[in-house]
Amino acid sequence: MNKALTAPLLLALAAVSAPALAAPAGYTVDPNHTFPVFEVDHLGFSTQRGRFNKTSGRITLDTAARQGTVDVTIDATSIDMGFAKWNDNMRGENYFNTDVHPTITFKADRLVFDGERPVSAEGSLTMLGVTRPVTLTINRFRCAPHPLNKRETCGADVVATLKRSEFGMTKYIPSVGDDVRLLIAVEAFRE
Repeated sequence: MNKALTAPLLLALAAVSAPALAAPAGYTVDPNHTFPVFEVDHLGFSTQRGRFNKTSGRITLDTAARQGTVDVTIDATSIDMGFAKWNDNMRGENYFNTDVHPTITFKADRLVFDGERPVSAEGSLTMLGVTRPVTLTINRFRCAPHPLNKRETCGADVVATLKRSEFGMTKYIPSVGDDVRLLIAVEAFRE
């Protein structure tokens, strides 16, 4: 084979395949399959749960470099406790005060990896105008072609615990628990 033709061919093949392996990939959060849920003790009788029905955001992953970012916004007005009166109470000034603070955000510039799999996201949660460091633990993580639309999709189950009092939400503590457990199902489509 002619060496003059072989070298350019190998360089062209390397140029085509290298970006796919080395470049960070961007993913848009799927609002139809991403639901932050929270749990809190209620008077020692039960664990009450609520969820937010509207979430948006973007995630970047570079598994080769073991890096990534998360930028997620939760519409706090979309809180769903199961019935309208309770939703209105939770939107009020004693809890999420959504007239003043309609969104909750989480931003992470550091993902911790175990091999090629992210296991936590270290960042900042902003709620009620207060920003505090929060680490989200990633219990399940998978990227693969979606079986229905064939787009590359990444999904995860994420958990964390925080103290609501640290964000200024103190109504009825200790009767209603200060510790809040977050359970977040997230899916995102590659851009």
